[in-house]
Amino acid sequence: MKIKLIKFMGHQCPNRAHYNDSGADCFAAQGTIIPAHSVVKVPTGVGVELPDGYDIVVHCKSGLSSKGIWAANAPVDAGYKGEIHAILYNTTDKDFIINAGDKIGQFVVRPVIYAEFVDELGNEREANGFGSTGK
Repeated sequence: MKIKLIKFMGHQCPNRAHYNDSGADCFAAQGTIIPAHSVVKVPTGVGVELPDGYDIVVHCKSGLSSKGIWAANAPVDAGYKGEIHAILYNTTDKDFIINAGDKIGQFVVRPVIYAEFVDELGNEREANGFGSTGK
């Protein structure tokens, strides 16, 4: 599948390190500091034209995750044509510096199932959760 890029200032094309990687590395279009225990939107410099039936997510990079920098993994819908931002959370006690051109996440394109939600009583399962069936 080929995805058209919409280029903004400071863009760098997403790319895969290996042909069979599920995600394509995306890059910071500008430098920023993510303060300790804070969330920052980091621009990637690109948008995409997705066909209906797909979305794109900025997933965490394992190298950043291991340093305490996590991506929010919020979906970007096919109808959105603006610049994609990585929503990054610094879980550490120290500020984290992102430089322009740093790898900040991975674009993963996913198929979408358009569910129809109906107002009907479901099965007999109760609403218990969060460990209700044991450890």
